[in-house]
Amino acid sequence: MAVGKARGTLADAVADYETRARRYFAFEAAEVKEEAFRRAGDAGRVRDEEGKRLLARVPAGAQVVALHETGKQWTSPQLAAYLADLAVQGSPGAAFLIGGAYGLSDEILARAPVKLTLSAMTLTHELARLVLTEQLYRAGTIQRGEPYHKGRD
Repeated sequence: MAVGKARGTLADAVADYETRARRYFAFEAAEVKEEAFRRAGDAGRVRDEEGKRLLARVPAGAQVVALHETGKQWTSPQLAAYLADLAVQGSPGAAFLIGGAYGLSDEILARAPVKLTLSAMTLTHELARLVLTEQLYRAGTIQRGEPYHKGRD
């Protein structure tokens, strides 16, 4: 789930990897509206309002994974193992949450047992969504032993 829509050429790439990920997982992408008020000093309010929208879309029982700069960096095989563990546990799955321009709300960060970072650099929500969806697709290929992932890890 992400705040805002992917636009331009990134939108096509995101859509492609979302389609690919559906071959391996019960995958659903969701977008919530970006908060309109972005004046100086409103960052916390923007995060809170967008956070409420994101949390309202989290499926019942799904584990919240916050995409956040302070999160852990996982390898692709670690992500694949995490998703496999959820499946073995009979979990309803994971809800990966990508914040907007000001990031994720404190409420989301408190609720997320897993915090994940995709890079030490700051990424736009559109680029983060592309990287995440590609990694979800890659995780599916790793789980099935398909040749897409050529990493040594």
